[in-house]
Amino acid sequence: MDLQDRVAVVTGASRGLGRAFSDVLIGAGARVYGLARSSADLAAVRAELGEAFVPVEADVTDRAAVRDAFARVGREAGRCDVLVNNAGLGRFAPVDELTDDAWDAQVNTNLTALFTCTREAVRLMKAKGAGDDGLAGHIVHVASVAGLVGNPNMAAYNATKFGVRGFAEATMKELRGDGIRVTCLYPGSVDTDFAAGAGSKGNPHALQPEDVAETLVHVLRAPARCLISEVVLRPTRPA
Repeated sequence: MDLQDRVAVVTGASRGLGRAFSDVLIGAGARVYGLARSSADLAAVRAELGEAFVPVEADVTDRAAVRDAFARVGREAGRCDVLVNNAGLGRFAPVDELTDDAWDAQVNTNLTALFTCTREAVRLMKAKGAGDDGLAGHIVHVASVAGLVGNPNMAAYNATKFGVRGFAEATMKELRGDGIRVTCLYPGSVDTDFAAGAGSKGNPHALQPEDVAETLVHVLRAPARCLISEVVLRPTRPA
């Protein structure tokens, strides 16, 4: 996909990986609608990245807010070429100490919101239809190595990320005939605020957000006949 003048939606765009994704997409010529809950953080990203970043204050766990956000994309841009489902959170505890609120927060953010955003993006992609390259759009889900391997004290987070894997594989097979590519990224340790919450902050060998962002662009720019359905990224050297 040639990203020049494409329209992308990035969730969790105000910090960490989402901010890096927005930066690299804009650098490649795309216009990015960045979704996040904090208007102040979104304004800071806008000030840094310029007018090609369109801040959209929205809680992705609120279905009505998601519908409104994508309706805005449809009205203003008339299309959605790329969706990056990046928003996510982790609450780590032994399973017998895990609260209902912690479980629900992770399921709602990491899995249900991903479904809601995907549904709205697919509707816009199908309405636009495939272009000369045969592509109608590309959806990238950001899972985690925790979607491939279980970890103690991370049962809820593992469950949601394993769920992302299943959702990504199912929709990849379902949508490819419509010219919509689906890719799932499985990053290992990335040096973000999330790493601090996971107890892995300070790993000198951790991936940087820009490493994952460059991988995103590589996947999007793959030849139209080529579907990269999964990418696992780990630090070259262990912690």
